[in-house]
Amino acid sequence: MTAIGQDTLGTRDTLKVGGKDIAYYSLKKAAAKLGDVSRLPFSMKVLLENLLRFEDGVTVTTDDIQAIVDWQNDKGKAEREIQYRPARVLMQDFTGVPCVVDLAAMRDAMTALGADAGKINPQVPVHLVIDHSVMVDEFGTPKAFEQNVEIEYQRNMERYDFLKWGSKSLANFYAVPPGTGICHQVNLENIAQAVWSSEGPDGVTVAYPDTCVGTDSHTTMINGLGVLGWGVGGIEAEAAMLGQPVSMLIPEVVGFRFTGELKEGVTATDLVLTCTQMLRARGVVGRFVEYFGPGLATLSLADRATLANMAPEYGATCGFFGIDDKTLDYMRLTGRTEENIALVEAYAKEQGFWIDPSVEPVFTDTLELDLGTVVPSLAGPKRPQDRVSLPEVDDVFNADMEKVYKKAQARVPVEGKDFDIGDGDVTIAAITSCNQHLEPRRPGRRGPRRQEGERTGPEAQALGQDLAGARLAGGHRLSGKGRASVASRRRWLQPRRLWLHHLHRQFRPAGRADQQGDQRKRPGRRRRHLRQPQFRGPRVARRARQLPGLAAAGRRLCAEGHGGRRLHHHADRDWQGRSAGVPEGHLADQR
Repeated sequence: MTAIGQDTLGTRDTLKVGGKDIAYYSLKKAAAKLGDVSRLPFSMKVLLENLLRFEDGVTVTTDDIQAIVDWQNDKGKAEREIQYRPARVLMQDFTGVPCVVDLAAMRDAMTALGADAGKINPQVPVHLVIDHSVMVDEFGTPKAFEQNVEIEYQRNMERYDFLKWGSKSLANFYAVPPGTGICHQVNLENIAQAVWSSEGPDGVTVAYPDTCVGTDSHTTMINGLGVLGWGVGGIEAEAAMLGQPVSMLIPEVVGFRFTGELKEGVTATDLVLTCTQMLRARGVVGRFVEYFGPGLATLSLADRATLANMAPEYGATCGFFGIDDKTLDYMRLTGRTEENIALVEAYAKEQGFWIDPSVEPVFTDTLELDLGTVVPSLAGPKRPQDRVSLPEVDDVFNADMEKVYKKAQARVPVEGKDFDIGDGDVTIAAITSCNQHLEPRRPGRRGPRRQEGERTGPEAQALGQDLAGARLAGGHRLSGKGRASVASRRRWLQPRRLWLHHLHRQFRPAGRADQQGDQRKRPGRRRRHLRQPQFRGPRVARRARQLPGLAAAGRRLCAEGHGGRRLHHHADRDWQGRSAGVPEGHLADQR
């Protein structure tokens, strides 16, 4: 949201980036009047900038701003309430649809009163990602993914029609179509900018930290990119969408210091299980967690996002990271423009959001971990904080069978095969966790370790080859160094009858700054260029078949028959909102 405050402290300044003058609210100017802020945690600096920008003397006062500066002394122990306004709102379809329904109802009321219904719009950018409609109807076959995509469109087309109407008719509302990915991955790879900018009432572009609230608890994943965000309920998200502030106490911030480097073969999942165990033991409910220290430079942004994603599991409001070269590298990898990246770097260094190993912030409490001590682990058997190191799994399992489940271990023969299966065997039923979407290499390491899965013979068969119905919901759009491809994953999975039942996201190379869409090869067709929809709703297709947003695999399904019956894909339908019962007056708004 563009600045609306009165700037009593006179902190507004100008930053020149790429030959352009961009306005911002300077923390250095605030420090000159209110006191040093150099050792504030990065997350508290984000809150400080937010209050400076929205200081209006009513909802935000200079006393509120001073309270943030004084945090370095009281470390969050002073219970003071502030009004925080996030830059944008992230929604998924289950909780987002009611919000759009409310906007449509308000437009109806405006029309009934004879007023302009077009004045009803979100006051901040809202991105609604259709990702929670996925269901597994078909599995265990090579065409499971394609069939599930088709069924998804048939089952949910009425809601999709309505959301398409919203994306065309409402300002500041963007619907990300189905088949594009889970909302957190779309947020991390496409929507988030680390530093947001928008045009103010005076026509001047204003830059400020990218912040968000989302209607999913794992919205916290975005903190790995230096974007302050967390999950809220639908009512709170709708209030933020309409420009209302989020009322919150100034939080305590727990620092988590990393040293050393992860050993070969240790994954981010092993790291996050270790951190979760430590943080739950310390107690961080209602607090911010911020990661820092020399070991941070050794973690990729995917690893950081995994740590941030698990904030609900370790109980914190968020797990925040500052901005550094790893952030910029990831933004380049995911196709952000060089102009945007230059703004992020210049703004972060000017405002003190850039990670400086020589300066350690003040925290309410601090934990420390040598990354070299992290070992491969499994979570469970019940809770994510119940971490078990791999060498101890056998003993822990046997003890749990005896003491927790109070039953003897049993094994049964597999009919028609020369092996059996029983308690203690590691099998894969499904991998759908949003944590696994961060790093395509990781699903091959979950459940049985990769070397276990690549063995031959009866033991390997028991681990996967004959698990009828085994399914994997993968999904990642990144490729390149260290990234798996669909083809390579299929080559490993298919001999073991592990089929992709629903790829939340089609893989693609990271886009160039000037690339308008990704270029993919249609399975079974000659090579064509398929455009990925931009995150701007009011795009109108020239023909129904060019409807933006349909997954590449889904667009060809209407030509295939399944089981003697012809399933017609809804790509041929005009996604205008008429079948959703949207009043014609609203549709007329967009024409």
